[in-house]
Amino acid sequence: MDGYIALSYWDLVIASGFLVLNGALSIWLKLGLERRLAVAMLRMVVQLLLVGYLLKSLFAIQSPWLTAGVALFMLLFAGREIRSRQDRKIAGFWGYGIGTGAMAVAAITITVIGLSAMIRPEPWWGPRYSLPLLGMVLGNAMTGISLALDTLHTSVKREKPAIEAQLLLGATKWEAMRPFTRRALRSGFMPIINSMAATGVVSLPGMMTGQILSGVEPTEAVKYQLLVMFLIGGSTGLGVLMAAFGSLYRLSDGRDRLRLDRLTQAETGT
Repeated sequence: MDGYIALSYWDLVIASGFLVLNGALSIWLKLGLERRLAVAMLRMVVQLLLVGYLLKSLFAIQSPWLTAGVALFMLLFAGREIRSRQDRKIAGFWGYGIGTGAMAVAAITITVIGLSAMIRPEPWWGPRYSLPLLGMVLGNAMTGISLALDTLHTSVKREKPAIEAQLLLGATKWEAMRPFTRRALRSGFMPIINSMAATGVVSLPGMMTGQILSGVEPTEAVKYQLLVMFLIGGSTGLGVLMAAFGSLYRLSDGRDRLRLDRLTQAETGT
């Protein structure tokens, strides 16, 4: 039957039994993952319940300032995740600001364009539309940027002698680090490329599945999913490019010298 089907909390308890089974298997096989699995499940439940009540209040209030405040919190938390996922980080505020700034410019710009020019809700900043879309865009951009920066910093540290040799031979910093920049950009682009390539045949995305389950025509759900994937792909690509080149700028100076002293001491092993 078409239409929205409500779930009870008992339905969720039954579904959680599969994770409990995984925990039991971890204990039996002595994998040591049962505690991490339990903590992750508990965090997910608490966070989603809190988000659900928060969004319910935001939908009722319809305040642009509260919506902007929640969006800012999402952005800052995603920036923290980008930094924490790097084995080697740029020291100081730059280490947080490069990834967060690149993600903010790319995600906010593309989300605003998508809302105001394509989806066109009234008002365009309405939390029912803006926050879920921003969340999807931020999540994917966060993954791409963190992978790109981690790959770049690791490669530059490991290949320091080769880079400095190129610089001594007269190459600019961009020329000397070009192969490692390409490697980092490929790493950042790969998750969204793989996601787009598998969408439809291997997996039905969550947004499309949710719309179909709520009674939306499959063809309309497909159009919305395509729009979202285009926005996600565009924001991820722009964010990865800006973050990678911003990091390269910080890891060199105006005299084209390599500045690995700007990577955190503990993680570079220096």
